[in-house]
Amino acid sequence: MGDLTPRHTRIGDRYLRIAEDILYYAIAVILIVGAGMLLVAQGRHLFDVLDAPTKEVLVEILDGLLLVFIFVELLFAVRATLARREIVAEPFLIVGIIASIKEIVVLAVRAAGLVDDGPKFARALAEVGVLGGLVLALAGAALLLRLKERSPEEGDSADNTTSVEA
Repeated sequence: MGDLTPRHTRIGDRYLRIAEDILYYAIAVILIVGAGMLLVAQGRHLFDVLDAPTKEVLVEILDGLLLVFIFVELLFAVRATLARREIVAEPFLIVGIIASIKEIVVLAVRAAGLVDDGPKFARALAEVGVLGGLVLALAGAALLLRLKERSPEEGDSADNTTSVEA
């Protein structure tokens, strides 16, 4: 039995897929260029601030490198979307975890300098606590997705993926 989809619908779908691929590739190129620029900027910054206090320089460099890592993980998410023709949730959860950890590191180091300023220190600690809870929630969601991938299929023809059609 042949395909019952009208010809104009199939042609429209083909052109939309091509347009979608072009947009995803454009996003990937922008992520690659952005990550490269951030990496070069971090390398330059490292040499520009050699006379600054080591702790401040390392926090700034770590902050920038974690941002590069976020770009790379987003690039992976785009690649996975292109390869599977669907949006895969796990890479985005990982990006959220990395972004939260990035902020925890920066806030924790900056909070150490606020110990004498009670209200600002308490606020920084509260932010670290909220971000820590967010990391745990995102990690729990990622774990549940992995467990769902490993569980037996439900029903006769259930598709047990952890993604949403793109």
